[in-house]
Amino acid sequence: MIAPWYPVLAGIPAAAGGLAWGAYHPASTLFGPVLRRLPPDSTIALTFDDGPNPAVTPRLLDLLDLHDACATFYLIGRFVRACPGIVREIASRGHAIGNHTETHPNLAFLSTRRVVTELVECQRSITEITGREPSMMRPPFGARGPQLRAAIRMSGLTQVVTWTLQGRDWSPRGKHRLIGRLGRVHGGDIVVLHDGSHTMLNADRMDTLRALEYWLPRWKDSGLRTVSLD
Repeated sequence: MIAPWYPVLAGIPAAAGGLAWGAYHPASTLFGPVLRRLPPDSTIALTFDDGPNPAVTPRLLDLLDLHDACATFYLIGRFVRACPGIVREIASRGHAIGNHTETHPNLAFLSTRRVVTELVECQRSITEITGREPSMMRPPFGARGPQLRAAIRMSGLTQVVTWTLQGRDWSPRGKHRLIGRLGRVHGGDIVVLHDGSHTMLNADRMDTLRALEYWLPRWKDSGLRTVSLD
């Protein structure tokens, strides 16, 4: 005889798995709508997280200029204040800037008030330096919770952006396979790469630069245009 409480216990792992998918999968809309892809045409969106980074971002901006490429940079508030000149340069070269929180925490585990604080402090720093208030944010680690929708509204933001393809350029294995992984890019994709690291300034992201040196001219020759998300 099956105990009456057994089906409840048996369903706990499934429920937990569903919540984890809802919180972390880039396609999930469990905790609000997301922008995950562009129309499937000849455009792709390159996005860069965890900057600005003095060791890489200026060189990345020059590389993008060389290939007439636009991009979107999701910046961490504390690094924005440390590198205001780079932030101004990102904006002046025509790239879009989004909010990547003040300190890069996992938002799924924070209260609404804490999430608002993270977003507002980053928002304020970007706005003071560029004169433009971001409308987009990307949650660190892609992590979302039920409190995020209200926090977005209270912070003056309008759009949560995820992705269709992760470069995984933060790990040794991901760096080694990055050029091959970017070969999967198709029209309509939103691609996540990193010009910085949330743990420190001056992180080594040269593998990302080398992969883009390889792919940017090839994407252009194939008819793909790289656009920003503003």
